Amino acid sequence: MDLILDDFNFDLPAERIAQAPLAERSASGLLEMRGPMLADRSIIDLPELLRPNDLLVMNDTRVLHARLLGNKESGGQVEVLVERPENDRDVLAQVRASKSPKTGSRLVLENELAVEVLGREGEFYRLRFPRNALDLIEQYGRLPLPPYIDRAAADTDDSRYQTIFAKEKGSVAAPTAGLHFDDALLSKLRDKGIAIAHVTLHVGAGTFQPVRVHRITEHRMHSERFAIPQATVDAIAAARAAGGRIIAVGTTSLRTLESAARIANGGPLAAGSGDTDIFITPGFQFQVADMLLTNFHLPKSTLLMLVSAFGGMDNIRAAYRHAIAHEYRFFSYGDAMLIHRQDLL
Repeated sequence: MDLILDDFNFDLPAERIAQAPLAERSASGLLEMRGPMLADRSIIDLPELLRPNDLLVMNDTRVLHARLLGNKESGGQVEVLVERPENDRDVLAQVRASKSPKTGSRLVLENELAVEVLGREGEFYRLRFPRNALDLIEQYGRLPLPPYIDRAAADTDDSRYQTIFAKEKGSVAAPTAGLHFDDALLSKLRDKGIAIAHVTLHVGAGTFQPVRVHRITEHRMHSERFAIPQATVDAIAAARAAGGRIIAVGTTSLRTLESAARIANGGPLAAGSGDTDIFITPGFQFQVADMLLTNFHLPKSTLLMLVSAFGGMDNIRAAYRHAIAHEYRFFSYGDAMLIHRQDLL
């Protein structure tokens, strides 16, 4: 399938981009898509849309305070966005400056941290912090809200741009489908016999990088770290044995599950961790997830390509037209879709 970037373009009015979270996490709208069939619902309807023995798989990554401002030794301003820790003191990061920092130079971040530039690795710089990098990033850094939110991070974002089950530090962006869940909704799901399991995928800054190629087969995904624990592998097997469905909460959970399936190469899923650059586009053969809960995504994005693969390109186009006409809220703080996998209908 020779798809081009414009196959995934659509016009989105600026007012449809959610700039702040709703007062309640579970107040979001939910557009259910079953092939060409659409139904306007709410997130709080989720327990009624699922069945006993179904399994929700959620990403428990925690967003770092990964944005740090400062200056080069020469005085020029810099902005650092940490991509991922490499060890206790070293990180890979995007560095924005009027002139690229030189290997061996130092950056002074947040007026406190003298960080050494060890060198460049592709689009990233390797930086060395004076002490434990994660601790210092959390102490001095700022929450990195997505670029389409045109305001500075507020105190409320520190909690609302994290899922309530966030645990494993390492992301620069939230797994936003999980933002809709509060304790009350999780309790209702469990009361109905719907199980919940977790995976970890640390979302990198590359998730916001535009696709710059005409033919999407030429695009190369950034690499992200993932882990799937034995408890989740067991929960998937138990759900399957009981006739339940696997619902990936977010594209990051879906990419983790399908990455693990790719490693298994036709065999049973196994617990483990590693890096993944899996690129899911129409024609992809899904092996694990039966349904996907996800937010609405940017035009021409790899995430829009992923949901088009899962739900069908024509179905997604129609659903997005419907969402815009019915004033759904888009992107990280927006509403959600519940997509039934097209080849299972």
